[in-house]
Amino acid sequence: MSMFCYQCQETARNAACTVKGVCGKREITSNLQDLLIFVLRGIAHFAEKDENIDRETGVFLCKTLFSTITNANFDDEKIKELITEGLKIRDDLKSKHSAEESAPDCVTWTGDENEFGKKAEEVGILSLSPDENKRSLKSIILYGLKGIAAYAEHAAVLENYDDDVFRFVFRALSLLDSDAGENELFEMVVKTGETAVKAMAVLDAANTSAYGNPEKTYVKIGVGDKPGILISGHDLRDMEELLLQTQGTGVDVYTHGEMLPANYYPVFKKFPHLRGNYGGSWWKQDKEFESFNGPILMTTNCITPVKDSYRERIFTTGMAGYPGVKHIKERTKGGKKNFTEIIELAKKCLPPREIEKGEIVGGFAHGQVEDLAGKIVEEIKSGAIKKFVVMAGCDGRYPSRNYYTEVAELLPKDTVILTAGCAKYRYNKLNLGDINGIPRVLDAGQCNDSYSLALTALKLKEAFGLQDVNDLPLAFDIAWYEQKAVAVLLALLFLGFKNIILGPTLPAFVSPDAVKLLVDKFGLRGIEDPQKDVNLITGGNQS
Repeated sequence: MSMFCYQCQETARNAACTVKGVCGKREITSNLQDLLIFVLRGIAHFAEKDENIDRETGVFLCKTLFSTITNANFDDEKIKELITEGLKIRDDLKSKHSAEESAPDCVTWTGDENEFGKKAEEVGILSLSPDENKRSLKSIILYGLKGIAAYAEHAAVLENYDDDVFRFVFRALSLLDSDAGENELFEMVVKTGETAVKAMAVLDAANTSAYGNPEKTYVKIGVGDKPGILISGHDLRDMEELLLQTQGTGVDVYTHGEMLPANYYPVFKKFPHLRGNYGGSWWKQDKEFESFNGPILMTTNCITPVKDSYRERIFTTGMAGYPGVKHIKERTKGGKKNFTEIIELAKKCLPPREIEKGEIVGGFAHGQVEDLAGKIVEEIKSGAIKKFVVMAGCDGRYPSRNYYTEVAELLPKDTVILTAGCAKYRYNKLNLGDINGIPRVLDAGQCNDSYSLALTALKLKEAFGLQDVNDLPLAFDIAWYEQKAVAVLLALLFLGFKNIILGPTLPAFVSPDAVKLLVDKFGLRGIEDPQKDVNLITGGNQS
């Protein structure tokens, strides 16, 4: 094998990518990412020993772990820079502690570039344990950590932190180099879910304190007659700074993919040149970026191999990166990013080519749903709403994901879909109607806003005086693609939600014994036929 990666749902043959990533990741890129994580394990080995949390180290670990998420960074030179920076941080921490005879290899590796290829083979995911079940549990922890790191990094950009999250990242990364038993590893899987809840709560507070609580919003999906900039990814601070810098320039701003929910925030709604949303899910960007005509800003993960037709118009920033694509530098402390080059390019471009018309509704995060709680409870008690189905998570390019469109269409008209993340693009433009004014698709926002869906469920439990959240008229049929979805799933399991249906496939990194453990303890199962699953979800209710 020239590489080994099985962290995403579309991994080859649902086993592993061993020559080139389905995502487009090259062998060298995959191996460099393995080396980078190896260096982070060395940092964690020493960082967890300190009583006081080094927040700067915590932020570095999180943003760097984030760079290894699927479709985030394909830039080998940037990954090498992070390896070099990580080795320095590790060695500075190492100098504060006495030498250890039993120190793991990750704290002694010199980082010699001549060893990169050979070393990568030694330190990848398969090296974590010769025992399949232990390796599987460690993989779940690592991939959950990557999701946690992404959310912690988003919050850190807005200067919101939780040192307990950093403390957990240190401990969990360090555990990967231990000979911990299955029980200890499973306990850490549960703790990963608990920490994912904390990380999403911090990010929720960061976003809402900066930009207000999302509100019910009708978002235009057509185009105007001015040139535009398309912004994709997840970083709301980048969104804010781009809107501020484009004021009065004659350039409109459009959201794409996971940036759609930016339209729901009160602060952003004040900008009249925020024109609406263009296109759909991340995997359609090769066609949608082409037809947009103007420049594109990728703020985080979800970039796919760049086509020549828009190569000169696409920019990355933050932890996103792609070879040969211009990168917008990080903001200095107390400063802002400079988007002048993007704005000036936009002025020279044609307006976007229209690919659809109309509008979509969203903005149903926990604040907005709490405002509607009385009406929702009334509709449940009257029987107008019989079931809520959480269909949050990720989208992807495989035809098997048509399953989620079919389920949405098959669900009875007395069913409300709760969603967050890019999974919504499988059904948020369908004409599913409403129930006495309550839309049948309630979009909470980005993937991290799955936290809002959990809060909504917990509030409903209180409203009905229930002891167990699983007694609610609520079912889960969720999709996953990358590692943030792993963190969200673990968070839901920690919060006590059971009988979750997960698809389109179960993760390749979960061993048969680990699957059995998740089934026995949490009732987790894979998707089946859409009609069969709808019957299971609704108890045969087909009104």
